[in-house]
Amino acid sequence: MSENNTPRILVLNGPNLNLLGTREPEIYGHETLNDVEELCRAAAGTAGYEVEFLQSNHEGVLIDAIHAARGAVAGIVFNPGAFTHTSVALADAISGVQLPVIEVHISNVHRREAFRHHSYISPVAASIIVGAGVNGYVLGVQQLIHLAGK
Repeated sequence: MSENNTPRILVLNGPNLNLLGTREPEIYGHETLNDVEELCRAAAGTAGYEVEFLQSNHEGVLIDAIHAARGAVAGIVFNPGAFTHTSVALADAISGVQLPVIEVHISNVHRREAFRHHSYISPVAASIIVGAGVNGYVLGVQQLIHLAGK
């Protein structure tokens, strides 16, 4: 909760997502990370939630943000980028904080290279949204709000 008792959601983005809009737009689209933030704020705001955002290319920064989220947010919408396929440490951090995490991927990772088919995050995620473009973030925010209402 924020100081004004408004429930909050954390939206985390991993490596290279700062390049949204310019990096491989045929795969990731033309929307920028700022566009994603606006979409998430709008979706959360209609339900009375605030959203915090963090993007980092550094695994430890993301782990620290997950740890700091414990007791501070209703849940996390997380696009771990390439760390999806490599980071046991991020999976352990998610398990450790016991917050609902919605794993989001802009592209359909299952239609891409074989190494992208495995996720260390999926087994510890409450839900997984894949291949919905940046609308996947909106769906992730909505899913967290739904889970918080239970």
